[in-house]
Amino acid sequence: MTNGHAVLRKWHLFLTHKDVIFLKATGVLDDSSTYPLYYASRDCPFIIGQGFDCLRNGRPDKNYLKYRWKPSTCDLPRFDGGKFLERNRGKKVMFVGDSISNNMWQSLTCLLHQCCPKLKLHLNNSNKATFCVLISGIWNLNHVVENGFLVDLVHDKEKGRILKLDTISTGDQWKGVDVLIFNTYHWWTHTGQSQTWDYFQVGNEFIKEMDHLEAFKIGLTTWAKWVDSNIEPSKTRVLFQGIAASHVE
Repeated sequence: MTNGHAVLRKWHLFLTHKDVIFLKATGVLDDSSTYPLYYASRDCPFIIGQGFDCLRNGRPDKNYLKYRWKPSTCDLPRFDGGKFLERNRGKKVMFVGDSISNNMWQSLTCLLHQCCPKLKLHLNNSNKATFCVLISGIWNLNHVVENGFLVDLVHDKEKGRILKLDTISTGDQWKGVDVLIFNTYHWWTHTGQSQTWDYFQVGNEFIKEMDHLEAFKIGLTTWAKWVDSNIEPSKTRVLFQGIAASHVE
């Protein structure tokens, strides 16, 4: 099995297999001094956007800061930023996707900043679509903000916004990293005014209406083929994060 399709198959098993221990879990309240792992207002300069700082925005309760993920058959160890950095010394980690990827990228940079505050973290926002944190000149954490689909979304003067389900033109910026973490789903389900495209395109065919999940399947297959053709599994680890279970009917 090739790399991209292997990732999709594993993701499918995670959604359907009832005995996956990490998903068969719940959030439990932990009153120990080890939680929260960081305070957004006090501990992290990398929170981009006011919407991600609940305390600063006036949320009155604080119990949500003490929750941790508890699988039904085991205990997960507390995140150790020092071990994470040591395992990934000299490596590049990249998140690619929509705002969920952005949230994960911000959270990871905050976790690392909190565990190792003496490390020099430099945020480089060279353009609106790319953020890079360089940690002590050794580690790179990148977030590439795509259009939320992974496949191409282009603008045509006559037809407007076209979601091209079978092409990826931005993949070169995903190459040359050690860990790639992809995410897409949320924007595929939008309809009406919140829909961000006017036509689907497959090959030379323009499609005004089609089932959005079928379009999602075609787009993911395009992404998987791109991974198979461009990523060497022995050099780059590819992860795919789909959707929260609460979003599945």
